[in-house]
Amino acid sequence: MAGRAIVITSGKGGVGKTTTSASLGAALALKGKRVLVVDGDIGLRNLDVIMGLENRIVFNLVDVAKGLCKPQQAVIKSKRSNNLYLLPASQTDDKDVISQKEMAEVLSKYKQEFDFVLVDSPAGIEQGFKNACSGVDEALLVTTPEVSAIRDADRVIGLLTAQGIEPRVIINRVDEVLVRRGDMLSPDDVCDILGIEQIGLVVKDDDIIIAANNGEPVVYNKTSKAGDAFMKIADRLMGADVPLESVDMRTSLWAKLGRRLSAA
Repeated sequence: MAGRAIVITSGKGGVGKTTTSASLGAALALKGKRVLVVDGDIGLRNLDVIMGLENRIVFNLVDVAKGLCKPQQAVIKSKRSNNLYLLPASQTDDKDVISQKEMAEVLSKYKQEFDFVLVDSPAGIEQGFKNACSGVDEALLVTTPEVSAIRDADRVIGLLTAQGIEPRVIINRVDEVLVRRGDMLSPDDVCDILGIEQIGLVVKDDDIIIAANNGEPVVYNKTSKAGDAFMKIADRLMGADVPLESVDMRTSLWAKLGRRLSAA
């Protein structure tokens, strides 16, 4: 049975998409799934650093797509898990060096070997994004509760649905104090604006920064709130009925804004 290929994407850069890819991949691996995380950001790879594997790269995604190596030769096993692997991006090629067809063929090969193939998409909606979405079965959209990030995310939702992919949203860097004060959009606000299903929220947590700097996904930190959130998202991806987290709020920022986003 073939595995599931899932693109992890965003409209705006800097919302934590790559961290989410690494953390969710590690979470699924901890739960016994065989996982490949693919860095789809050709020319600007970062997943290798976050996973602490930057010194082990020999071949990359472009090499596999062009037939310069066997698929097995390019993947790198995690130092922390026998179930987690990385397919790095090329750091010297342009984003359009491979076609959408070539990307889909690469994913098809790896889906025969892994339960989950997570594709870390570059930000934006150019060729790199189109390639990352080629051959995937599902999409997870990462956004922060900020007006600019949500507007860009809405554009990506339109592009995904046009391809027959209904994304689910991960709301990242939620500051519970600001939400309760009515100075940050709540998870309900974000889902109301975007009109898609939420699969999880990740609170603002300094442990994510520390983990990234140490080259270890945050899920390995058993006391991290963010790590626990990614473990629950992994459960939901696997079909478990895990209640969504909620943040109580006194005043809705969405109401304060007078729904100006939808009117713009």
